[in-house]
Amino acid sequence: MTQTGLIRNLLTILTICLIGSCSNYFIPIDSFKAQFSEIDSTKLKLVHTRGPAGDVVDYLANPIDYIKCVDRDNNPFELKNSPSIEIRFTENNSKRTIYYFDRVYLQDTLIIGDRSRFIGLRKGISINNVKLIEVQDGHKNFKYVDKKR
Repeated sequence: MTQTGLIRNLLTILTICLIGSCSNYFIPIDSFKAQFSEIDSTKLKLVHTRGPAGDVVDYLANPIDYIKCVDRDNNPFELKNSPSIEIRFTENNSKRTIYYFDRVYLQDTLIIGDRSRFIGLRKGISINNVKLIEVQDGHKNFKYVDKKR
């Protein structure tokens, strides 16, 4: 294969990957507050998740099954929650914080969440400082499972 042919093939693959990449959805701030209004640290449920290596991990997750969001054209969309869903908060100062969606809850005006599945990187940010909320399926190989005893 010639160098031109190789470059053409790489560009084709890159284009396909970009077109088929993760879809971003948005959660209006008022909608986020409404969805999490009854969910604080006392409302979390125990879940079992199988990771890419086949290991099963137990943790407390928010009980939301479907995330109410909108697409780029502001059309309503319900995204099924899973351990691979990521949520990104952009603050007024343009700083971004990414959490796993199922690990997020709201304590008064503080959004609390975990940024890692492997080490405890819990962080809180004020909902009052958030200007944009995005959500997407990161397509990571995490799945909810029934724990076998």
